[in-house]
Amino acid sequence: MLGSTHGTFTTDLRARVVACGEQPDRTVVHGVTAVEGDTDVSGRPLYAPVPELDRFFRPEVVAVVGASDTEGRPNTGITRQLLDWAGRVGARVVPVHPTRTAVFGIDCVPSVAELDELGVPVDLAVLLVGDPLPVIEQLAESKVKFAVAFASGFAETGEAGARAQERLAAAVERSGIRLLGPNTNLNAFERFRDDLEGPAVALITQSGHQGRPVFTLQELGVRLSHWAPTGNEADLETADFISYFAHRPEVGAIACYVEGLKDGRSFLLAADQAARNQVPVVAVKVGRTEAGARMAASHTGKLTGADQVVDAAMRQFGVIRVDGLDQLQDTAALLARARRPVADGVVVYSISGGTGAHFSDLATAAGLSLPRLSDAKQDELHQWIPEYLSVANPVDNGGHPVGDWRGRKIIDAILADPSVGVLICPITGPFPPMSDKLAQDLVDAAERTDKLVCVVWGSPVGTEDAYRTTLLGSSRVATFRTFGNCIGAVKAYLDHHRFTTGYRSPFDEAPRTPSPSLRKARALLRPGHRLSEHAAKQLLRAYGVRVPREQLVTSAAAAVRAAGLVGYPVVMKASGPQLAHKTELGLVKVGLTSASQIRDAYRELTDIARYEGIDLDGILVCQMVGRGVEMVVGVTHDALFGPTVTVGLGGVLVEVLNDAAVRVPPFGEREARDMLGELRGRALLDGVRGAPPADVDALVKVVLRVQRMALELDGDLAELDINPLMVLPRGQGAVALDALAVCR
Repeated sequence: MLGSTHGTFTTDLRARVVACGEQPDRTVVHGVTAVEGDTDVSGRPLYAPVPELDRFFRPEVVAVVGASDTEGRPNTGITRQLLDWAGRVGARVVPVHPTRTAVFGIDCVPSVAELDELGVPVDLAVLLVGDPLPVIEQLAESKVKFAVAFASGFAETGEAGARAQERLAAAVERSGIRLLGPNTNLNAFERFRDDLEGPAVALITQSGHQGRPVFTLQELGVRLSHWAPTGNEADLETADFISYFAHRPEVGAIACYVEGLKDGRSFLLAADQAARNQVPVVAVKVGRTEAGARMAASHTGKLTGADQVVDAAMRQFGVIRVDGLDQLQDTAALLARARRPVADGVVVYSISGGTGAHFSDLATAAGLSLPRLSDAKQDELHQWIPEYLSVANPVDNGGHPVGDWRGRKIIDAILADPSVGVLICPITGPFPPMSDKLAQDLVDAAERTDKLVCVVWGSPVGTEDAYRTTLLGSSRVATFRTFGNCIGAVKAYLDHHRFTTGYRSPFDEAPRTPSPSLRKARALLRPGHRLSEHAAKQLLRAYGVRVPREQLVTSAAAAVRAAGLVGYPVVMKASGPQLAHKTELGLVKVGLTSASQIRDAYRELTDIARYEGIDLDGILVCQMVGRGVEMVVGVTHDALFGPTVTVGLGGVLVEVLNDAAVRVPPFGEREARDMLGELRGRALLDGVRGAPPADVDALVKVVLRVQRMALELDGDLAELDINPLMVLPRGQGAVALDALAVCR
């Protein structure tokens, strides 16, 4: 866990902001091309307005509806806490109660209808009532900007509660008031420590209790600036607070506990705001298991579950997803306060060869780069470390040098190496006085470097002076209690800065106007129906995706003529909207080389279809395409994010291999190539066992054209499945051998 801070464990920019109160210059390298009001080709927004929440967190006048000072009543405790909070932020409290003249000695207003008579606008109305709907309707006539509803019994209770929440949300929208809740709590009005400096963590939670571990970071010296407990999100949602916090100069990182996203698009637009401003977002998102029914017609519909889409969307927009609340604490604290890395190299330094080897194995497996130190650097280290110990990385000092003047020289020498951006020292247990000296040397060295110094204090006790005073008292050392949390936080730190360096928003790449393909494609769609393979391939052809030469025929004689035009050898397949998977039914014949084989195949295919009760629109006579790598590319519709694009290993074993990557449009070529890099079978595209490298460029073009189709036909196309997409050897392209499309 990071120790206390005084503004130095940060970028120079954020230090200036804290010291001088300046707005940070968060100019995006590529600029912002999407502005408020811009939409993509499907009419979805490309840039979200940043909500003005200053008067929520720092109101001038607060009305407490249902205020009480009767001891023993729940509203009394809440009123008392609100009064304390208002005193700290400099707000005036106006109690609202129909039968009381005063609460805690403060004159009451009998109803919200009379708030306008105060002569000053009310910024925030806190509703301590069982049913907030009537109060919201009354507030609609006033100029109240914000309201908070603590009441429960809404969407969290079932269908009846969900309908009540819908009515509340509709009333809020009509009123123009922004509402936090219902089913929220007092976390926004907690007492935040004001004696801590430096960049802060802003906290967003849908469950107040789950935010407690992050809130208590203050006791370890980590500054917290805000806490937004979003509750049921009838109006204000996680995305609103991410957008707002991303523009606050004091916020160094945003920590989120998310149970469910209200709207996927809003969340991504907010994450985009944070990425543009280089403000890291760290999130626990519960729901790793499959949730919700998905269409089963296509392969791609089976390859990616709802949580896989959430996971991919978060990575795509730079949101750092962690699993545990302890990881949320450590990662958010590090990212809020650490300076930008000057190098990606990580050096592990320990007093034990076993500790160094263990930590290095874990770090390397997690994807951290542990560069081998140069021979010259190793020679330098061996001035103070015995020759028989390895100092290549990890660096093992053998123990004794940390107890004298040599310890600091070793640390300084490691940090002076230009390949090193992070020094990690795992201390598995206290061993005074050497551990005390080591901790102090690390703290002193950290004060004189712009590189990140991390310590893992492994003692389960945590009361040692070296930990409580020296390490946690440092403004520059990041201190952790577990190997895993340290490695995860450091990886997130390096990954985040790589991601935001030169960040270009995916929304800036979204098409604004329809392509010429759209008119052709819409003419092929049949709302509410599944297209036959032939019709689905015509849809692909409209968007420039290559398909084999083929003809649809309805007689054996026509099939023979078609084979002559297509060119032997040919493939014959039954074609009809009911046919999702033809191979299993024997409705595909491959490698036909003569007219007699064509006639026999036609008769057999139609007989099978008749026996199975399948209506055909004809028999396809197709060009036989050479061998390549079989891939699958498809589109499915996610309930949260809308259209998604999937690419993976294809063929008849696609669902067995289950090797796929998914993205939420819009995205560009780099993201399409990153999708391929995520596949376990990526090496197949490079050529294995004597096979030539595949035409990866052609595959990427198909992915991007399918993405364009997904965007333009959003609302019309429920699913698209190209399987197999045969990716031929380099320079020969990619051909969609089979396709399935389902219209909405």
